[in-house]
Amino acid sequence: MRVLVIGAGALGGYYGACLVRAGRDVTFLVREKRAGKLRQNGLQVVSPHGDFVVQPKILLAGDLREAFDVVLVGVKAYSLDDAMSQFAPAVGPHTMILPILNGLKHIDALTARFGATRVLGGLANVSAGLDADGRVLHFMANQTIVFGEIEGALSERALALETLFDVPGIDVRASEAITHDMWEKFVQLSTIAGITCLMRASIGDILAVPNGEQSIFRLFAECCAVATASGYEPRAPFIEFDRKLFTTLDSPLKASMLRDIERGSMTESEHILGDMADRARKLGIETPLLDLARAHVAAYEVGRRRAAS
Repeated sequence: MRVLVIGAGALGGYYGACLVRAGRDVTFLVREKRAGKLRQNGLQVVSPHGDFVVQPKILLAGDLREAFDVVLVGVKAYSLDDAMSQFAPAVGPHTMILPILNGLKHIDALTARFGATRVLGGLANVSAGLDADGRVLHFMANQTIVFGEIEGALSERALALETLFDVPGIDVRASEAITHDMWEKFVQLSTIAGITCLMRASIGDILAVPNGEQSIFRLFAECCAVATASGYEPRAPFIEFDRKLFTTLDSPLKASMLRDIERGSMTESEHILGDMADRARKLGIETPLLDLARAHVAAYEVGRRRAAS
């Protein structure tokens, strides 16, 4: 299958590079500035599993003329509208669009633009970012990608994708309950983003202060309540995994949203924290810590825009 990866940032860059290394037919749709760096230095990955470099096939948006079998979308939520316009020529009658964005709102946007039959549900559990030289930094050992039909059940195309992504550097799973999986990731991310941005600290540093652990789990309980009321109660294995995640002493874990704040960049706050809080309001659920985290990052965005202007 021919794969078009939208962008070569942290998510698309990591998974796309692993696919290229394994000999898969992958092309990256990138902007001119990113294309220049890729042509000069290749797509570089720095990972706990071993560093590597691939020479990727690249296209600029204006040069896209043909349909692909798979479109892997891993852009930031605030870039999705522009990205959809750019990759629209790659979407044919049988193209699978696999988004691995954070949150849930993007599913509605993609299905409205391209139709529900083309859009799969998906998520990525990987801690990664770009450094100043454009290298993909894989911070922790996790490297999972999960996807499936939004309505549930395993399909032939999902199983074919599972085979495609079954390469070194990627832990892949086709899911019969991807919407439930995405809700659990939404809960996890809202908790990590909310608490690390609010405290401007890693999970390990938050655990080291009075009431740090209690604050993490109060926010976690708020987000779990929203998921449960929405019909997707977090399952026992997820709860157990996150309890360990949130109680690991000296953990360097912090949300990519906090990394965006630390470098003065735009965040996905409203797509994540705002959407979770809005869903809570509609369901009549009180989420005081989530609301405070949302306000905190929103205030940062006001200051960032003022400084930019």
